[in-house]
Parts: sequence; C-alpha cells; structure tokens
Amino acid sequence: MTSASAALPQQPGRTKAFLRLVMIEHSVFALPFAYIAALTAMYEWDENIHWGRLLLVTVAMVGLRTFAMAVNRIIDREIDARNPRTAHRELVTGAMSIKHAWTGALIALVVFLGAAALLNPLCLALAPVAVIPMVVYPYGKRFTNFPQAILGLAQAMGPIGGWLAISGEWSWEAVILGLAVGIWIGGFDLIYACQDVETDRQVGVKSVPARFGVQAAIWGARACHTVTTALFAWYAVATDAGVFFWLGLLIVAGAFLYEHTIVRPTDLTRLNRAFFSVNGFIGIALFVCALLDLLVRGLTV
Repeated sequence: MTSASAALPQQPGRTKAFLRLVMIEHSVFALPFAYIAALTAMYEWDENIHWGRLLLVTVAMVGLRTFAMAVNRIIDREIDARNPRTAHRELVTGAMSIKHAWTGALIALVVFLGAAALLNPLCLALAPVAVIPMVVYPYGKRFTNFPQAILGLAQAMGPIGGWLAISGEWSWEAVILGLAVGIWIGGFDLIYACQDVETDRQVGVKSVPARFGVQAAIWGARACHTVTTALFAWYAVATDAGVFFWLGLLIVAGAFLYEHTIVRPTDLTRLNRAFFSVNGFIGIALFVCALLDLLVRGLTV
C-alpha cells in the first residue's frame, strides 16, 4: 500500500453504508405506534401478547421503512447533491452505488411482503397500498407544495397495519391512531424542512416553507401537533384507555410544548434537538405508557 493510498479515508462496507443511507435508527419514530396498535388489538382479542406476531410486525415495519428510505435517497440523489446539508449522503459521495441501493431496497421490499404474507391474507392483499405512498412521496416535492401530506399518509399506514396484523380485520380505532401519527410526523417534517428554505427555492424543490415561508411552516406544525394531541385523546376514549395512557398523553403534550418553545420562526438553531431528540422521546414515552396501561388492564405477557 502506497503512502498516498494509505492517506485516503476508508470507505464503509456496503451493508454499513446501506444502513447509514436508510438511517435505520430512525425506525424509533414510527415503530412504537405500530406496537401500540398491535398490542391493543391483542388485548381486545384474547388479552395475551403473541410474540411471534409481534416479531413479524417488527420485520414488516422495518422492511417497509427501509425500502421507503432507500427509494427516497435514490430518487432524490440529484437534489441531495445540490444541497450542502445533504451533499454528504452515500449516493452522492459514492460510498454506495445506485445498483447496491436498489438491491437493498428490493430485498427490504421482499422482506416486507414476506412478513405480510405470514401474518394474514388481508395484510398481504393491502401491502401494495402501503407501498404506493412510500414511492410517491419523494416525487411529491416536485409537483406539490405539500409533500408532508403524502409523508403523513405513508406514516399513517404503520398503526393501521399493526392492528390488521393481529386482528385480520379493519379497525377505525387504528385509523384514528394512524391519522395521529401521520399528522404528527407531517408536522415535524414541516419544521425539518425549514432549514432548507433557501436551497429549495434555488433548486426548485416545493415545500410549505419554500412556498409560504418559515413562519407559516412553524405555525402549520403547531396546528398539526394540536390536532395530533386531540387524535391521541380520541384514540384513548375509543379504546377505553386507562390512567397510564392518559399520563403518556400528558407527557406527549408537554414534549410538544417544549418542541415549539425551542424552535421558533426566528430561531432554528435547536431544530435538530427538536427533530431527533424530542420526537424520538415522544414515540418511546407514549409506547411505554400505553404498554403499562394494557398490562394493568390485564394484558398477559
């Protein structure tokens, strides 16, 4: 090895690069709510936790999210290359080839479909419905100022799918929870998009902040999170939730207030803390409280 080659930075392995590409750790945002739906369905079914089904729900959720993120990165690679914040992404720097990204995406899709097939026929039949918004979303910023609405629709599939995986039947309670999650994630994506306003305008990327300004986006996010809180409360009433779930809802409401205290139209310096730390905390906190509530009410491990 020459001294010149030794000085070059080591490229990560393909698997590691792919996991970084899809930001696998961000599953924490949506996965807890699929668990809430699945565990509530188990409680209503026979009050027992079915670990095999819960594992399949996990595999399906991670598989679908991995497929969605990989496709997003592939479709957006040229836009990412023109944005200083995203120019370090693996498909831009060459750490991951498009061929290998597609391979990973297709493997994740097969994993998702396989898990859906093992759960029940309805999950398999509806699996394409969950895939469609995942593929449409990255194109959304090219034809609408409201791509977060498509993202919210895609994320709403998680709780609905989690409930269907257990019951095999449609549930309006799961729809309420799914809407809450979709509006929540769409709301904090409004905040996240504020950091790219100038670049998006230069590149031609459509978004609420780029079209209507940062202040409108922040107020839109506040409205979304107010609606989210109301939908969580509706879900609690619809499922006869107990005191621990309501305690979790109070924690979530407090986290929303904190998030919108540290992120203001005139101060985006703590945006990453709001996006990663606070929103990750919200999902985990409500899941823990919902699980405790179900256990107290009689769910058997």
